[in-house]
Amino acid sequence: MDHKKVAQLILQELGGQENLVSAAHCATRLRLVIASNEKVNKTALENIEGVKGVFFASGQLQLIIGTGTVNKVYSELLALTGGEEVSKDELKKVADANTNKFKKLIKTLGDIFVPIIPAIVAGGLMMGLTEAITFCVNNGFIDINTQGSIFVFLKLFSNAAYVFLPILIGFSAAKVFGGNRYLGAVMAMIMIHPDLQNAWTVSAEGYHAMQSVWGGLYEIPLIGYQGHVIPIVISVWIMSKLEIKLHKIVPEMFDLFVTPLVTIFVTGYLTLTLVGPVFVFIENAVLTGVQQLIQLPFGIGGFLMGGIYASTVVTGVHHMYSIIDIGQISQYGYTYWLPIASAANVAQGGAALAVAVKTKNKKLKSLAFPAAVSSMLGITEPAIFGVNLRYFRPFIAASIGAACGALYASVVGLGATGTGVTGVFGILLHLHAPLQYIILFAISLGVAFVMTLVLGWKEENN
Repeated sequence: MDHKKVAQLILQELGGQENLVSAAHCATRLRLVIASNEKVNKTALENIEGVKGVFFASGQLQLIIGTGTVNKVYSELLALTGGEEVSKDELKKVADANTNKFKKLIKTLGDIFVPIIPAIVAGGLMMGLTEAITFCVNNGFIDINTQGSIFVFLKLFSNAAYVFLPILIGFSAAKVFGGNRYLGAVMAMIMIHPDLQNAWTVSAEGYHAMQSVWGGLYEIPLIGYQGHVIPIVISVWIMSKLEIKLHKIVPEMFDLFVTPLVTIFVTGYLTLTLVGPVFVFIENAVLTGVQQLIQLPFGIGGFLMGGIYASTVVTGVHHMYSIIDIGQISQYGYTYWLPIASAANVAQGGAALAVAVKTKNKKLKSLAFPAAVSSMLGITEPAIFGVNLRYFRPFIAASIGAACGALYASVVGLGATGTGVTGVFGILLHLHAPLQYIILFAISLGVAFVMTLVLGWKEENN
């Protein structure tokens, strides 16, 4: 591949150098901020050698090029434009100026939760392993001492991230909102302080104590916020805004001790007496609504959500699903949302695989096969943007496959012990129900594959 020629063609189809505001790259994608999207020839970009997919997301035009190649094309692009190398964070700031408020909100949620997913994944995988071992021991398949140190510690390690989840969220949210990350962690610690009744004991024991607040205006139960997500995020947002404001008005000689003192006290009181109770109610309503939707008779809810899941990925709305996943795990012990995501991801792979098998276009075949494998491993972007959405009918077929797989998941009540892992490796989060997950995988893949062949697609003449 001639990287310089590829960069020249990309710049040409972007509408010229004057239409390129800024550029950066990640491991696989060239990320561009464009002055005018109307000047971009998306079809021509997709047909450039080495470009596996083109899509708009989060105020950026993103070109999927691939590991080991994208950095070389990026260097040639900078050489052509005379631009300076910028980081992804710097590019995001430029892109945010062109992003509407709703998309900014969704992106913010993603920025908060994506960094803590590895901790949740590790805990979820260990939970799944613990449940699988317990099942095998109880049914006589294996003989392991469940009182031994390894198993006892495994159980301890598996739930640590969930027990102290608010601290992870508080730390991450403060970074995103521009506050002190350690103050964010302290706010979360206050919300799960041992002097507050553990929220997980309320349903069994009722409220232990009530506290009069705001001069006797009303009473609140003294309970913690274990297992909650939204109240932590809102509280740290308030804390960060207050801290930033105080830094501007407090004299520098007093700033070190006055700002954190006032920030924690004011935010802490507001959180425990007003913000926390209100947003716990809102969060519970959202989670209950989602759960009731998934549990609609005959799997109707799962069918609908599975069918539209990929469309939310295209628009970027899927970043908010982390709240649902983490909230469900904290409250129910499982996330019933992740199997829907798994069905959608596998189905995209099934559709791309059908395209790869049937097409006689060598370039499309070489693109579709790796994209299909990638989707089955949980990474759907090459399949969605490089193949299925590009020809549209495979995308519809994948949505049908996802709907059927999600319907099955809803009917059998399939839940995952963690989040962040889908596709083939998603079975590690379903070790308590491996056969059901395999059936989900087969339905999603098979229906998407067959429906793609049935619906067909029209390839460009090039």
